[in-house]
Amino acid sequence: MTPQPPIRIALYQPDIPGNTGTILRMAACLGLGVDIIEPAGFDMSDRALKRAGMDYLEMAALTRHISWDVFDAQRRSEGRRLLLMTTRAAQPYTHCEFRDGDILLFGRESAGVPDNVHAAADARLLIPMRPGARSLNLALSAAMTAGEALRQVNLRSAAAGS
Repeated sequence: MTPQPPIRIALYQPDIPGNTGTILRMAACLGLGVDIIEPAGFDMSDRALKRAGMDYLEMAALTRHISWDVFDAQRRSEGRRLLLMTTRAAQPYTHCEFRDGDILLFGRESAGVPDNVHAAADARLLIPMRPGARSLNLALSAAMTAGEALRQVNLRSAAAGS
């Protein structure tokens, strides 16, 4: 039986295949799961997605969901916490105590997530930026947040094993 990834990254209706491919490549390399909540703003077999993901796409633990409702029902049935990355949050991601099994949710590059998805999150987190800066690239945001989440989860796991 394949162990479950300690952290999952969920992409809500992603718009840009290059970002999605980059996130899939990162997740494959770090042992993270990726959930894509459709519809995506591009053909999932798109050449740009494959180019960005390179040969790592086959290694990625990718799950596609036909809708938000299907994704949300599955994550609730698994008892996974949903952490939304949003510029509308007040809590910096570095002040969050990440746990094994968490799902880091990222919205569409063009529009974020709708209010019902925002309301369903167990926590809302932001990456602090300088005043006047609107947002970071989605793949970069996912890498920063996933890196901190893995650091914390692995640190606690190592401490529990010693």
